[in-house]
Amino acid sequence: MNASDRLAPVLFVSHGAPTFALEPGTLGRCLRAFGEQLTGIRAVLVVSPHWQTSGVQVMTGRQPETVHDFGGFPSVLYTLRYPAAGHPQLAAEAGRLLEQAGLSVGFDARRGLDHGAWVPLLHLLPNADLPVFQVSMPVDLDATGALQLGRALASLRAQGVMILASGSMTHNLHELDQTGAAAADYVVEFTHWVRQVVTAHDTERLVNYRKLAPHAQRAHPTEEHFLPLLVAVGATSGGEMMQVVDGGVTYGVVSMESYAWGAVTSIQKPKMPDFIR
Repeated sequence: MNASDRLAPVLFVSHGAPTFALEPGTLGRCLRAFGEQLTGIRAVLVVSPHWQTSGVQVMTGRQPETVHDFGGFPSVLYTLRYPAAGHPQLAAEAGRLLEQAGLSVGFDARRGLDHGAWVPLLHLLPNADLPVFQVSMPVDLDATGALQLGRALASLRAQGVMILASGSMTHNLHELDQTGAAAADYVVEFTHWVRQVVTAHDTERLVNYRKLAPHAQRAHPTEEHFLPLLVAVGATSGGEMMQVVDGGVTYGVVSMESYAWGAVTSIQKPKMPDFIR
């Protein structure tokens, strides 16, 4: 067993629309299968674009509420709860590491879990039996800063903290298509480019994705849903095993492609469905 086998995993999950909670599709089934094989995890740290603050904030509540931070969706979504406990001690350690990295850090004992956290966790850990806490994204975060944020948090993995960076591979809500149209060409091309760069652990190209990736500006008119991927990559090393989960494309333009790093060898058991590759 090498050192990376003893680290808790890192996930980048494209959380899609809030309706992902009700419509698991390919990605939801994969997350459930992965979650069933997790062992030795003490807590889950989530970074989501739906909590942005001035500076970095760390959630320290003992029992964070489920926040329904969206509108106009089926009423059943607003009845869903994710009753995971928080973990104030590990949250404090996360804050210490972030301060050590030179970041201005605050603590929030009232903050609840936004849908970027609890929606994918409904599939990954449906029993809500592991503590969960969040670290916010600074409003002025850029790709370089997101990479550094992940690097600052990386050592928590050795303490059994799984890092869940929740965002979206593509996020152009102006082009949503609810007619069941095929995936837009630009979405496929952008996703393919990112997959190649992430697989190669080419952080320099990834940081400069807005200049180098095809259709980057169209895939992400704003950056906040892509930056969690940089956080995830920052929390990993180039030698780690990485798994690609092709979650398909919803609404014609929302790529659900996701990645897992670290202790994921069990995900390749023959009993696993063939959409995990």
